[in-house]
Amino acid sequence: MSSPVYLDHAATTPARPEVIDAIAQQLAVVGNASSLHTAGRAARRVVEESREQVAAALGAGPSEVIFTSGGTESDNLAIKGTFARRRADDPRRDRLIVGSTEHHAVIDSVEFLVAEQGARVDWIEVDSEGRADPEQVRALIERDPASVALVSLMWANNEMGAVQPVAEVAAIAHEYDIPFHTDAVQAIGQLPVDFAASGADLLSASAHKFGGPQGVGLLLARREAQVVPLTHGGGQEREFRSGTLDVAGIRGLAVAVQLATASLEAEQDRLVALRDKLIQGALDAGLDIEITGPHEVGDVTRRLPGNAHLRVPGCDGDSLLYLLDAAGIECSTGSACRAGVPQPSHVLLAMGIPEDDARGALRLSLGRTSGDADVAAFLEALPAAVDRARRARTASRGS
Repeated sequence: MSSPVYLDHAATTPARPEVIDAIAQQLAVVGNASSLHTAGRAARRVVEESREQVAAALGAGPSEVIFTSGGTESDNLAIKGTFARRRADDPRRDRLIVGSTEHHAVIDSVEFLVAEQGARVDWIEVDSEGRADPEQVRALIERDPASVALVSLMWANNEMGAVQPVAEVAAIAHEYDIPFHTDAVQAIGQLPVDFAASGADLLSASAHKFGGPQGVGLLLARREAQVVPLTHGGGQEREFRSGTLDVAGIRGLAVAVQLATASLEAEQDRLVALRDKLIQGALDAGLDIEITGPHEVGDVTRRLPGNAHLRVPGCDGDSLLYLLDAAGIECSTGSACRAGVPQPSHVLLAMGIPEDDARGALRLSLGRTSGDADVAAFLEALPAAVDRARRARTASRGS
């Protein structure tokens, strides 16, 4: 049996061989980076060298790099921690302005604050391509600037790949002295990410999305950023995030981000060519498939180069996913964090897509190991899977 075709790189992408080697080497060495003896200082040196490498790759200062367990923790720390600090300084700051198509790590953090901390939230609407208008953010702020604790808008969407105008939104937030956070989990490795140039005050990322290990990530936080920690203990990471540092994971993250950013331009060109071939092949298959989100051949400014999001009318996305999986094609219907949840995507609903159409969604995400053969295999398997999924849906609705 041939190996499955993996087209779910947005959920996680394979660790690079160099990363695996670096982690294995570090795991063979004892040392807690908070210890003061020789082994501890050696571990600390690995952490700080990794911090410098990450900072250089992402346009940040070393002191602005906070290591975490991944994107979810980074989002929670940025949203909850900033809200707590800003409201403690001024009780009037009880309002959050947040993208309506964010990952659930952001949305659920916001909803927790609404339910448990009395926060109010204004959701940034998106257009039919899933993109936000910066001037809408300005209008939301101007309702009552003194009440806004934080503005948060993701860099690029994890489901349908739309790239957001983060620099413009950050600039508007700063006109009113409001901190700005962006979830850049999907952006690093596919788009140029420069923390200083973006204007963001806080930026979340996760190593396993760009060839690093699972379970380690980072929060870039400007030196003046003030965040109440979610965990307390040893006061590590500028006292933002206490806990014993994952030295091997951090080393792997640093190697991954260096490699991903060094090969970015060539990888962008390669991925966008594959993406466009996949999309055009699906549209030409005579299956009435529609593309979700912004799409122009060769474009990498409005859509992630490795993202193809299709809507297949007359199908349930989960059925289509299982049929493709049985044919050796591994993909998804949306965020892996919400897999198995029997609800249409909030991202697609926010774009104005009818609920019935949203249920037929399919996300194909390409990565470093993807090639022409993978695209060809998907396009070959697609018609039969769609036919069976449509017949199954018709039968279930007729029963």
